[in-house]
Amino acid sequence: MKKLLSIAIILCISISLNAQIDAPQPSPSAKIEQKVGLTDISVEYSRPGMRGRTIFGDLVPYGEVWRTGANANTKITFSDDVKINGKELKKGSYALYTIPSEDSWEVMFYTATDNWGVPQEWDESKVALKATAETMEMPMTMETFTIMIDDLKNDSASLNFIWENTIAMLEMEVPTDSKTMASIEKVMNGPTANDYFAAGSYYHEAGKDLEKAYKWVSKATEMAGDQAFWMLRRKSLIEAEMGKKQEAIATAKKSLASAEKANNADYVKMNKESIAEWGGSK
Repeated sequence: MKKLLSIAIILCISISLNAQIDAPQPSPSAKIEQKVGLTDISVEYSRPGMRGRTIFGDLVPYGEVWRTGANANTKITFSDDVKINGKELKKGSYALYTIPSEDSWEVMFYTATDNWGVPQEWDESKVALKATAETMEMPMTMETFTIMIDDLKNDSASLNFIWENTIAMLEMEVPTDSKTMASIEKVMNGPTANDYFAAGSYYHEAGKDLEKAYKWVSKATEMAGDQAFWMLRRKSLIEAEMGKKQEAIATAKKSLASAEKANNADYVKMNKESIAEWGGSK
């Protein structure tokens, strides 16, 4: 009986230790995702509340680095290279740090995003970009710290930081025009060699229309030239499957020569084996 009681006590203690209280966080996490033109921008941050406190110049001192939120780093991610206030910033993820003052904020894009708040040792070499955000006093109060991507246009948007009665605004530009023009040129110029090769390879592997597969892969090899040994390899396999053994051997020899120049041992071996199988010689 004592043994059973001891086991029960141990089980209760174990359950107690493993139990976790599920309660709301004082600064709940948030994530915003916004497409600006053709560029994806996301922000992950925590949202502290005023809760009767004076924020700027008190809870958030002027002239000091602020984590720009609460808890872990506020992180912003760009899918393309962008411009911040006219300055170039490479695509990727950054921690957002700010230095608020009464008239403006200094916003810093920091390459290390794994800190909890402000780094214990600030590394200036990790600051990818600094920009000044204009501030305005709002006629109403924002109780909960808020980051917004607003004033959306085809090639720009505003990154806004809002809390208490202050809004700080930062201009962002995205490469919509260059991406759109590249897309237009690609489509208007027709499929690339890789497009033809992908279509032909799929038709071949899926057992679809072999004539179409041959036509597309042949087009790919014409556009890419003899250096594309992987495309020539596929063409030779299709030719062999169509019963065109002599053509297959000739194409495989071209693939072999190109693979040898590229020092690609796998394609050298495969081509030699196929040439021998089809009754040819190097």
